[in-house]
Parts: sequence; structure tokens; C-alpha cells
Amino acid sequence: MIKTAVNGVSIRYDDQGPADGTPVVLVHGHPFDHTLWAPQTAALTAAGYRVVTPDLRGYGSSEVVPGICLLSDFADDIAALLDTIGLEDVVIGGVSMGGQIAMEFLRTRPERVRGLVLSDTSPVAETEEGKAFRAALADRLLSEGTGGYADEVIGRMIAPYNVTALPDVAGHVLAMMRGTDPEGAAAALRGRALRPDYRDTLAAASVPVLLVVGADDDYTPVSDAKAMHGLVPSADLVVIERAGHLPGVEQPTAFNEALLRFLDTRVRHRG
Repeated sequence: MIKTAVNGVSIRYDDQGPADGTPVVLVHGHPFDHTLWAPQTAALTAAGYRVVTPDLRGYGSSEVVPGICLLSDFADDIAALLDTIGLEDVVIGGVSMGGQIAMEFLRTRPERVRGLVLSDTSPVAETEEGKAFRAALADRLLSEGTGGYADEVIGRMIAPYNVTALPDVAGHVLAMMRGTDPEGAAAALRGRALRPDYRDTLAAASVPVLLVVGADDDYTPVSDAKAMHGLVPSADLVVIERAGHLPGVEQPTAFNEALLRFLDTRVRHRG
């Protein structure tokens, strides 16, 4: 991984594939790190794409910033990182919170977006109940650490049947969750609770959009993805069977096929 300072924060990231390949930035969700995208990075770079996968501030090997970290802070970091490595406009994609960061990036910097990939996420602003839940969870992580939380939610992060059927995947997801610094996770939870509503941003999108969702996602179900598709009828909507909230690691072959088809047919030819 490469280390750089953006907005006063030390960020680590990978930048792989040909330098002149169509650039794709993939943003992990909470509470994970850039290795969540390993299957996609391998497939995309093999197909000639340039793939940038950062560890968000507070996650992975990037610097932990306690307090409150807004989605706009993450988006600002990504923009500064792109400036550092000389990329003006990119395809940006994310899963769960990462998808919301991608929508924030589109909202504030539409001119820098060639295409948008949203996996298992929601554009809707947080509810009052959701704000209270995130605040309580932030407090819990700070007092208890991330281990107990990871064990509780593994069967929602990936489909319950995949916890036993895909032990290596479950182990990787658990390791990322358990390894996340509680202060970084808590800061993101508090900031995510304050996110704006992105439905108008999606409806106004003028770039190609891919919507992907696990058929058995309990957090952001297929109905949520269909509602997003209603906002962007021109978007490609792909439901990944035998997957929960993280289809990119649960069913990487199907996910990568959908992603490459989208990039090859709807993005790459646009230049």
C-alpha cells in the first residue's frame, strides 16, 4: 500500500493496474477496509482498468480521527487523493456506507464522476430512530471494542448460510470488523447519522449507474435497490443470488461479471 497525507490525515491506499486504464475508485463500507475489494481489484486490473482502493480515515491502515467524521469528510479525502495521484475524473463505487460516500462525491463533484456503482446501500437520510441507534452503537464500540459487535452482525453482513458455507469469507469479514479502531468506527457512525438525503442527487445523475444488491441482504434489501432504480430508470440493476450485504465477497464471480459488463459497455466507450 501507498501512504500519503490528504487534508492533514495520513491515508493508505492501493493504486493498481495500467496507469492509462479507465480509473475506478472503490470505497469500502463500515467497519471494513480496502481489502474488501480484493476480488474486484484482481478482475478489473486483469481487464485493463486502473483501480484505486483507499482505506478511509479511521479504518484499516489509515489514520484514526476521533470525534465526528461526516460523509463529506470521506469524500473530501477521496478528492484530495485523486488530486495527489493525478486523476481528474473516475468511476466511483462503494458498498453500504461506501455507496453513500460515492453519492456524496457525486453530489459535490459531479464533474469528476464518469460512472457510479452502488452496492447494497441507501440514498435516504437517517431516521430519528436510526440516529439514536448509531449514537448508542458508537458509545458501545468505544466502551467495549468491536469484537462483540462483529460476532453479533456477521450473519447480517453476509448471508447466514454463507457464514458456514464460506468460512474463508466469513473469517475475512470478521477480521476486518474486529481490526477496526473503535474511535474511527464511532466517528463514522456519528457522522453517517447526519448524512443528507441523496435521492435528488441520484435522480439528477447524468452518468451511467450500476445498482447491485444481494438477494438476501437484510440491511438494504432488494426493495431498496428497486426504489433507487425508480429514481434512475436508466441504471442497470443486478440482484446477486446467494448473497447478503456484501455480494462482492460472497459471490465475487457474479458480482465481477456485472461490474465488468457495466464498465465495458456503458463507461469505457465514453472515454
